[in-house]
Amino acid sequence: MRTGRALAFGAALLVAALMLAFALGRYPVSPGEGLRVLGTALGLPGLAPVDETTRTVLLAVRGPRVLAAVLVGSALAAAGCAFQALFRNPLVSPDILGASAGAAFGAMLGIFLGLGDGGTLAAAFGGGLLAVAIAWRVGAAARGIDPLLGLLLAGLVVGALLAAGIGLLKVMADPLDQLPAMTFWLLGSLAIATPATLLPLALAVLAGGAMLGLLRWRLDALSLPEDEARALGVPVTRLRLAVVAAATLVTAASVAAAGIVGWVGLVVPHIARLLAGPSFARLLPLSALLGAGLLLLADTAARTLGATEIPLGIVTALVGAPCFLWLLRSVGRLPR
Repeated sequence: MRTGRALAFGAALLVAALMLAFALGRYPVSPGEGLRVLGTALGLPGLAPVDETTRTVLLAVRGPRVLAAVLVGSALAAAGCAFQALFRNPLVSPDILGASAGAAFGAMLGIFLGLGDGGTLAAAFGGGLLAVAIAWRVGAAARGIDPLLGLLLAGLVVGALLAAGIGLLKVMADPLDQLPAMTFWLLGSLAIATPATLLPLALAVLAGGAMLGLLRWRLDALSLPEDEARALGVPVTRLRLAVVAAATLVTAASVAAAGIVGWVGLVVPHIARLLAGPSFARLLPLSALLGAGLLLLADTAARTLGATEIPLGIVTALVGAPCFLWLLRSVGRLPR
């Protein structure tokens, strides 16, 4: 019953966030107009005519951005939930193995080389996957230490090296053209969301999310010591590899589409634990729902609160950091 109420709350939050996101903006749209636009797009008969400007705003401008926010929020929250379960550490976030740093380096390189939007997105996605592949390879080659500790240390080192590479590219970039684009991308934004960029994001998030969903019943076994998990018949090494691959896929795709958006993958799984308990089978769908709704609210605030758009990463940090401190104080310790 507790899980059902928590999922209902997550679904209600997402619906409310969707209604606000479509209604608010430089061109306000009433809920009735929005429903008529949706109905006509679905081919429902008997609906009143819809203003063409309203239709364009909702379907061509806000629609792709809203869907991108839902995909990115759910992906980051699910990836954070998976990594926290994998490493048995409540401070782990989706960028722990260097996926965010790798995607950021790839994007900076794409901007520096003038590859255009499509080339930059592809470079960011490939950079995230490559960074985690290197971290996994280095961690697996470490001898005499715990495999998870080796993987964690390798991810930190790879992330530090890529951060240095990002700094070097920023120093070498054109300060009038390339550097502002790099800075804005690093702060996070969904302003470039279009149907063309939405398709690869959706494919990657759905593929990685489906893999995590299939594995969610086994991930609880990773909270046990490795010997006990193996005694239960759990293929620990293969399970870790599958979780890392799926979580990295959705993280790299999210960072490629939205830039660096912090705190979602760290804070949302803790909120889900407070609502539904520690079982990963319940945490994953609830984290995805909460992440989608909360990031959509953050993006709506980012594009409507100021005269100019506020970078999304700033909004999530302003909300996520106090929320994390509240969680820490309220429960006395971070929920595991």
